[in-house]
Amino acid sequence: MAPLLKYKSIFISDVHLGTKGCQAGKLLEFFKNSRSENLYLVGDIIDVWAMQKSFYWPQEHNDVIQKILRKARHGTKVFYIIGNHDEVFRKFIPMHLGDIKIVNRVIHETQLGKKYLVVHGDAWDGVMKHAKWLSKLGAIAYELLLKINIIINFFRKLRGKDYWSLAKFLKYKVKNAVKYIGEYENTLSKYAKRKKFDGIICGHIHHAENLNLDGVNYLNCGDWVESCTALTEKYDGTFEIIYWDKKRKEYISENIDKDKFTSFKKAS
Repeated sequence: MAPLLKYKSIFISDVHLGTKGCQAGKLLEFFKNSRSENLYLVGDIIDVWAMQKSFYWPQEHNDVIQKILRKARHGTKVFYIIGNHDEVFRKFIPMHLGDIKIVNRVIHETQLGKKYLVVHGDAWDGVMKHAKWLSKLGAIAYELLLKINIIINFFRKLRGKDYWSLAKFLKYKVKNAVKYIGEYENTLSKYAKRKKFDGIICGHIHHAENLNLDGVNYLNCGDWVESCTALTEKYDGTFEIIYWDKKRKEYISENIDKDKFTSFKKAS
């Protein structure tokens, strides 16, 4: 059996279970091949907004929930931080779902004793605060892009090509989107500094990042729709962003090579 990827903590956000753009299969694959003492689900794990319009819940999405519950039962400390797409749960917090603690925010202390605020991040989004209707309109447009993605990637897969995100491509091509990301990163970092945290861990904008901004470590988990990324804390207290599409190739290739070497040694 292939060795597991082991971390002190794993942070995942913006899975958007309940939507067709969700890449639940890849997340299950990551969960299967990794272990951690702590698992932080940093908002928008279940997309209630989308399901209120059109209910979509395939078996793979159910398997993700079951896998998380199983991890919690087996000793992983699991925190579910509420986001904007699952904000309906905010009226019930703090609460527990089995062994999972559901909260609005939580403080994470690293192996090195540094304190990080863990939040989804929508509270610092100007569009969410002042024009929520515009945010919901944007979500509809984003869902349309993801549907186009499915068609594009169906044909890419037939040609043996990797997954490609139209939504992500357009995000980096539009100047206003790039400006919005920069403003978001600076706003959260300034808040963390004002509250005397060493860093802040968030999601929301589907853009994984590890930055030092004015003495504050800004960390964004990314998403499991466009990028399939996770933020991990190693046992030495450092952080790494995992791009699963890339990592799985290295990981699987490495273990295939090991298997071949073991088979060769046995044969000889």
